Amino acid sequence: MADAKIREVFTVNGQEVTLALEANDTLLTALRNNGYTEVKNGCSEGQCGACIVQLDGRPVNSCQALALSAKKKKITTSKGIGNYARVSVIQEAYVEAGAVQCGFCIPGFIVTTDALLRENPNPSDEEIRFYLSGNLCRCTGYVKIIDAVKLAASRMKKA
Repeated sequence: MADAKIREVFTVNGQEVTLALEANDTLLTALRNNGYTEVKNGCSEGQCGACIVQLDGRPVNSCQALALSAKKKKITTSKGIGNYARVSVIQEAYVEAGAVQCGFCIPGFIVTTDALLRENPNPSDEEIRFYLSGNLCRCTGYVKIIDAVKLAASRMKKA
């Protein structure tokens, strides 16, 4: 017998929202089923980083977290960092550095980069590589992604 849908209040991208979900839904499933399609389903095993969101500011593979475990936490997706109406410095840097190709992995990279730069506004190349090691990209390689993080860090220092 399938679980019945329940409705729970979450804080997503700074807004209180009611999500319809099943008790055993992962955070990834709950978010995507409720319209947060910027959170991508890559591997469902916590290996690729496409589904990364922030819980209380820390990057988490949403495919590995039960939705109900995030109920009292602040959930931030890439659209909470920036969107079409308000593009973030990080998103601009990724585009300008040529770090975006197919775009599938980019929301997870954006979320992770935001957390990194809040924690360490001046990371070394080695620190960037380490912090982004849970994010996989099949298109660009990583040189341009590292360049994008450094460009964003530089611009954020000036702002």
